Amino acid sequence: MTSATPVSVPADAPARPSPRNPADAAPAPTARKSARRRELGACGVLMTPFFVLLVTVFLIPVATALHLSFFSDDQPGLGFGPERTVFAGLRNYTAVLTDPTFLGGLGVVALYCLVYIPLMVIGALALALLLDSGVVRLRGTVQLALFLPHAVPGIIAALIWLYLYTPGISPVIDLLGRADITIDFLGVHTVLPSIVNIALWSNLGYNMVVFYAALQAVPREVIEASVVDGAGPVRTALQVKAPLVRSSIVMVAMFTLIFALQLFTEPMLLSQSTPMINSRFSPSMYIYDAAFTRNNYGLAAAASVILLLCTIALSYGVTRWTNRADATEGAAR
Repeated sequence: MTSATPVSVPADAPARPSPRNPADAAPAPTARKSARRRELGACGVLMTPFFVLLVTVFLIPVATALHLSFFSDDQPGLGFGPERTVFAGLRNYTAVLTDPTFLGGLGVVALYCLVYIPLMVIGALALALLLDSGVVRLRGTVQLALFLPHAVPGIIAALIWLYLYTPGISPVIDLLGRADITIDFLGVHTVLPSIVNIALWSNLGYNMVVFYAALQAVPREVIEASVVDGAGPVRTALQVKAPLVRSSIVMVAMFTLIFALQLFTEPMLLSQSTPMINSRFSPSMYIYDAAFTRNNYGLAAAASVILLLCTIALSYGVTRWTNRADATEGAAR
């Protein structure tokens, strides 16, 4: 029978660490659940104002308009009976889509977007690039001067330009008349450019500030490298700076498109001085006329839903086109 021989351990040998408690290796499930609960609570508190505004400002009005669009007011008995609300199905949508005045308003807005959006995006970007280049002095003062028209309410801006467009009281028309130049700013061929001019005057400075802020985030090392490579100011602006703020360009273009489809204030005020703008000049004016002039809320709701769907479809198309272009550019790299 053999006996175990004791193994001698040197006195200066380090002590072997004792096995770790499995509970110390990972946090307890209750601790993880409480941390997760705190995170969800914080997210809920931060997101609650957004969802409250989304529901009250967007979802409830859209649901109300959608509900009203399927109903119509009817008077039985050859129009002598009491008015009652009846289910109309898709009758309001059919009436809107077959109304030539509504389709004409869509055409006017489409032409307005084709003229207004490129001028807005290119003009605001050009001004921002000019300010960022350092050529313009007193940049703060210039930015303030360009931004001030945006601080003027849309109705006031339209009234200012209505005064400048009206013959007999406009100093601009009098000045052009002294030079034997006759321009009818509210004529059949000039009324739409006049509306575009008002919108540009009001919003160009705001979008310029957006682009200028994006340009300030461009790394200066990239610009310096382009200068070292021999790129001039114009080439640096078009081939270096502009591509780096592409996301801001897409955002401005999308927001400008959304606001352009809602064209209302400028033609509504100008319609008081020219017969070229009728009460259904744009889809928004068509909706206003149907609701508050003809008292046909079902027709106005149907037109509102159609305009909303057009806006969503165009915004989605811009987003998809941008994502596809980014993917193609990334694959090329």
